[in-house]
Amino acid sequence: MAKQAIGLLETRGLCCLVAGIDAALKSANVQLAGPMKNVGSALCNAVIVGDVAAVKAGIDAAAEAASQLGDVVSAHVIARPDDAIDSVIPSNTKTAARAKK
Repeated sequence: MAKQAIGLLETRGLCCLVAGIDAALKSANVQLAGPMKNVGSALCNAVIVGDVAAVKAGIDAAAEAASQLGDVVSAHVIARPDDAIDSVIPSNTKTAARAKK
């Protein structure tokens, strides 16, 4: 099976991040990969995993929901990420991605 995609959502403020990720998880067959993180200066981010189409749909829904409550700094999908980035994404993403292979 093909390697999964990852989707990243970064917002200014936790409330809009939680609302965005909630929308992503409800709108598509994706999973939250690790905890949501406070990066600093009010920036927060979260990573979701799933197949490419589901992650794209989830990130689109997340960005829309989060933008209604605050600032979306970035929303991005990486299809079939290279193994070299495993060390910079949340640890249970590796487990979830490997389980789907």
